Amino acid sequence: MKLAWLRTGAALAILLSWPQARPEAQMCTPDLVIVNANVHTVDRDKPAARAVAVCGERIARVGSDDEVRRLAEAKTRIIDAGGRLLVPGFNDAHVHLIAGANELVGVDLRPAKSEQAFARALGEYAARLRKGRWILGGYWDHEAWPGRRLPTHALVDAVTPDHPVFVQRLDGHMGVANALAMKLAGVTRDTASPDGGTIVRDPNGEPTGVFKDNAMALVTRVVPPDALDETIEKARAALAHAASLGVTTIQDMTASAAELQAYQALRDRGALTARIYSIQNHGIDGLTAAGVRTGFGDDWLRIGGIKLFADGSMGSGTAAFFEPYTDDPKTSGLLLQSPAALEKAIFDADAAGFQVIVHAIGDRANAIVLDAVEKLRRERGPRDRRARIEHAQVVRDADKPRFHALDVIASIQPSHCIDDMRWAEQRIGPDRVKMAYDFKSFADAGARIAFGTDWYVEPLNPMLGLYAAVTRQFSDGTPPGGWFPEERLSMAEAIEYYTLGSAYAEFAETRKGSIAEGKLADLVLLSNDLFTIPPREILKTRPVLTIAGGRIVFEARANP
Repeated sequence: MKLAWLRTGAALAILLSWPQARPEAQMCTPDLVIVNANVHTVDRDKPAARAVAVCGERIARVGSDDEVRRLAEAKTRIIDAGGRLLVPGFNDAHVHLIAGANELVGVDLRPAKSEQAFARALGEYAARLRKGRWILGGYWDHEAWPGRRLPTHALVDAVTPDHPVFVQRLDGHMGVANALAMKLAGVTRDTASPDGGTIVRDPNGEPTGVFKDNAMALVTRVVPPDALDETIEKARAALAHAASLGVTTIQDMTASAAELQAYQALRDRGALTARIYSIQNHGIDGLTAAGVRTGFGDDWLRIGGIKLFADGSMGSGTAAFFEPYTDDPKTSGLLLQSPAALEKAIFDADAAGFQVIVHAIGDRANAIVLDAVEKLRRERGPRDRRARIEHAQVVRDADKPRFHALDVIASIQPSHCIDDMRWAEQRIGPDRVKMAYDFKSFADAGARIAFGTDWYVEPLNPMLGLYAAVTRQFSDGTPPGGWFPEERLSMAEAIEYYTLGSAYAEFAETRKGSIAEGKLADLVLLSNDLFTIPPREILKTRPVLTIAGGRIVFEARANP
């Protein structure tokens, strides 16, 4: 893949440099002024204000209505916020953008509450497709079905005789294939499960159609890739969805070079409506050979780190624990690579100048990653690496302070908590579940925290994450007081982790993440005041305006 950025060594050197200080405010006639707002800045030097002026892509002034209004001239657009809450644009630290777009444009199996509903939705979708077209995505959840049984290819075959199918569980760590897909992939009863993966079999040894973690590649390797224009259109749909939710930065787990090409094409056309920090989820050999490392790019599209995997997921029974699962004592989960192999990958990525970003959910997986980072710091010395553990869902109490000591960022998706608490204790027992989804404990331990959603796994809506962080309750307000209520956060903390915390996780806290003079003008005006409304009203809150780089990228047609 050719990157337009790689044209001269001089350009490369310039783009690789990071600003170390807050940008100076621009002295100009504002293009946009927002007045009569309740401005929550996430800036400790000036925590609140009433008005904001924007020049070009940056914030020029934060202050009172009078001092900001005085800057406006005839060309300035003046927006009266009507006293509404204005916050920094939300920065989602963990997104699968193109996979999320599949949910917008493809089959959505998430609402299915039974095996029968799953099959019916799949059959109805297949009936609208030309024969032979693969059916992917889906994002079903068997935990929501009576009996909680995994689907089988027999269930899928009956409704998709003419279409190869590989639809994934909502966590992305297992999927079910129909017989046609397994035939195309050459999977038989004699096919061995790969290291770090499982082919689920029936009592006779035949594959049921379910493939877990590394075994999924046995099927996905034969799925034809989208054309570039298809990927671009998916990205457009996903970006429009993000703008409607107030998300102005997406830290994307970029799954292929084609996805990176699509983002570059949209950047070249000026069509990005959210900034993209592209974390490589497909290897870095080509980028390394070209001299690219973390930080290459601009404020709209920047190369992030490399994503590595320690384990699977708790919902799929593949998160790696020290002790067996309570509901399945035959297994303690899966390491997707050996500790030695993961350590080598971490060292290699660090040597190539890439931020190390590791998926770890179980207590054993998190401990292994922390051990590797500790060894890296000991042998190579400290520097501003900002290593990250994605999810950090079940972490031993003794390991939580290590995040601060080792400068490891806890990249957390709070909405996982209120989804998984339906079944987490059944899966790992009452003792380990006390160590799970411990938002406040990480904060108290001094860890740097970034918030996101893991979309497609969870909805992209930041309001769901904020609600989960401050209530730890289902959407109906149960359980009373919240699930392990001592782990709740304040709304101010939750917003900070979703803005400035996520900016720190991508080395961008000097450029965005708070409403401060000189920073990028990424702003969201909300329909409700998150600090004063009843908690369940958070879920009904919507953006009135989303502004990215001083440009309005979403405007509600009517006041929500």
